[in-house]
Amino acid sequence: MQTLGHALAGALAAAAVLSPGATSAQGAPANWPSKPITFVVPFTPGGITDNVSRMLAKKLGEQLGQPVVVDNKPGAGGSIGVEAASRQPPDGYTMIYGTQGTHAANLALYKNLRYDPIADFVPVHGISTTPLILVVNASQPFKTVADVVAYAKAHPGKLNFASAGPGTGTHLTAEVFQKAAGIEMTHVPYKGSNPALNDLTAGNVNLMFDYPVVVMPLIQAGKLRPLVVTAKSRLKVVPDVPTIAEAGYPGAETSAWSAVFMPARTPPDIAKRLGDEIARAIASPEMLAITEKFGSTPLTDIRDTRLQSMVKSEMVRWREVVRQSGATLQ
Repeated sequence: MQTLGHALAGALAAAAVLSPGATSAQGAPANWPSKPITFVVPFTPGGITDNVSRMLAKKLGEQLGQPVVVDNKPGAGGSIGVEAASRQPPDGYTMIYGTQGTHAANLALYKNLRYDPIADFVPVHGISTTPLILVVNASQPFKTVADVVAYAKAHPGKLNFASAGPGTGTHLTAEVFQKAAGIEMTHVPYKGSNPALNDLTAGNVNLMFDYPVVVMPLIQAGKLRPLVVTAKSRLKVVPDVPTIAEAGYPGAETSAWSAVFMPARTPPDIAKRLGDEIARAIASPEMLAITEKFGSTPLTDIRDTRLQSMVKSEMVRWREVVRQSGATLQ
């Protein structure tokens, strides 16, 4: 009877594994994903985050056999969407698009940030890192970075720089540049790149750091003039534009990164499976093509604990940038 009992127990266990609602040893449903996954992108539609997130969602949907639906939740430098996503059930059906703003700088920028970049998330996998281009309205007299710096030093606070929002890469890159150049400009934040660039092309603000994919059409149309790129080497899309180091400010080299996170307590095997699928997706010809178009570099080897370590180091770096800038937000 004891042998029969053991056999029966084994059969029941096997049946549980095969059952649609069964869970793995780590607590993940064996049939995950069995419904659409929500990909929370905490920024407005349009721009590099929207382009990259939608392509990634498309590839993941094809690979996983379930739709991955992008849900834009902008506001407060990405903090509103990230906080909302962090409060979702840790069942494997919420992905979060995080950046150096949402998971590093915002901790120093916002006095009442209502999430912890480490404790409230599971780090899954990096997406890419992307340099920015400093652009001015084509009607402005500035032809080089030296022209901008000379004017800013002669007229402290008179130059306005636009950004896609406080804490975004477009904001923080300008802060790094100000510190390196020893100048003072006035920050004019917008809710996304599109409205910021609209005002820049209209002549309402003086300059902006933004991503190649966003500003290239305006550069090609003659509405914006590129002055410098923040990458370590020149970009193929603007080969004649010098790097920030070539312009005399190597300390201002910077790139904006993006990565996928999930709510804390998401089962480890779901996070690993999703990480594996993201690794496949960002190495696909489609994602590599869009990455090259944007002047980006895929983060093929940044995931799990390595991504967590990167977030921690970025928190330290951008806390210092924010401290030096004196920027604080509610």
